[in-house]
Amino acid sequence: MSLLQLLFGNSIGKKLVMAGSGLLLLVFLLGHLLGNLQLFAGPEALNHYAHLLHSKPALVWAARLGLLVLFGVHIVTSILLTLENRAARPVAYHREDTLKASLAARTMIWSGLTVGAFLVYHLLHLTLRVTGPVHHMTAGGPDVYANLVASFQNPAIAGFYLLAQILLFFHLTHAFQSAFQTLGWNNRHYTPAVEKVGVAYALLICGGNCALVLSVLTGYVG
Repeated sequence: MSLLQLLFGNSIGKKLVMAGSGLLLLVFLLGHLLGNLQLFAGPEALNHYAHLLHSKPALVWAARLGLLVLFGVHIVTSILLTLENRAARPVAYHREDTLKASLAARTMIWSGLTVGAFLVYHLLHLTLRVTGPVHHMTAGGPDVYANLVASFQNPAIAGFYLLAQILLFFHLTHAFQSAFQTLGWNNRHYTPAVEKVGVAYALLICGGNCALVLSVLTGYVG
């Protein structure tokens, strides 16, 4: 049996794939936020960080492609599991007990797909620079600081980013707990702590990203 058959041939394997890819994406989100927070240090710091990353284009594009594959695997696996769950219960319950499942849990597939659509826009917007006011340049390459400021000064772009972070928050709060549950960290001793850490992590990521947008939109950074 091949590794792909082992991982995708049954629901347990798919859940492990989704949990593992999800945890790797959580690590990426933290690193991405830490880099972007240099916006508060000023143009020189943020542009130096961006130019340092882009000084090795092969490595950067390998990381980007790896991230897209990772995100694609996560999304496809979640869709397959959702379809399997629906096939196992083709007739809905007459009375659905939604009290046992949080809003985040019941909307995971939709929040995930929406965040995926946002990721595509984000790449087109700030990475490939094919949309939005992101055409400022410096001698060393794109002026990332000026591009971010010009973009988030636009209320429509800023609003879309903020909405995406709200959806990401709901997705992360359940995803964090679900990933550890899949990996076996699910008992009365660990679960409450994992839930709290998950909420704290989601607040850190989404709050930090929102702070970036709002700092520009309110004129604190500019």
